[in-house]
Amino acid sequence: MIDWNQIDIVLLDMDGTLLDLHYDNTVWNGLLPVHYAQHHGLSTDDANAHLMAHMRMVYGTIEFYCLDHWQDFAGFDVLDPHRDAVHLIQWRANAREFLKKTRARGIPLILATNAHRKSIAIKDEYSNLVEMLDDVASAHDYGIPKEDQGYWQALQQAYDFAPARALFVDDNASVLNAARDFGIGQVLAVAQPDSARPPRDDFDYPVLQDFEQIYPPDV
Repeated sequence: MIDWNQIDIVLLDMDGTLLDLHYDNTVWNGLLPVHYAQHHGLSTDDANAHLMAHMRMVYGTIEFYCLDHWQDFAGFDVLDPHRDAVHLIQWRANAREFLKKTRARGIPLILATNAHRKSIAIKDEYSNLVEMLDDVASAHDYGIPKEDQGYWQALQQAYDFAPARALFVDDNASVLNAARDFGIGQVLAVAQPDSARPPRDDFDYPVLQDFEQIYPPDV
């Protein structure tokens, strides 16, 4: 599935790739509307409709992923619903072992994520994710989401890698398309980012079920 002789750097998404997306879906689709309804005196259905309308408006922009933006919009600390669900922060199957084996080969591991730094921090607190990586490249560091070519240009400049010799794994089709268009050599899609939802089969890329499929050869 992967030609490891052609890989100099590994770029990995966080939510739905290394970590189970069930946490984020529970927070944003379940808990946030409840908090919003309570704060604004609305029904949960009305709160959900109001939030979804705004999500559709900012989808694909850096604001969509920005907790500061959502806090301003919601009018309360949006980390509260995040804290309510921390028991759902879980690694995807064999993700940690993949990181260990890749690091043993001396290949740099970069978290390439749209997640806000506050989101990364709360997940790291319960997963110790960051210590298993060489660095974290949040889209908020560049002010540009991964769907935009500007993110990839900034990433390449920051880490000085040859795109054709990079591996990238993500669960977002628009982001995968942006990575391919930038020239990332090997691109994989995650089949089941949320363990509570069925696997997807609508990707135009090789599909990863379990990180065990792409373990690098032992050193």
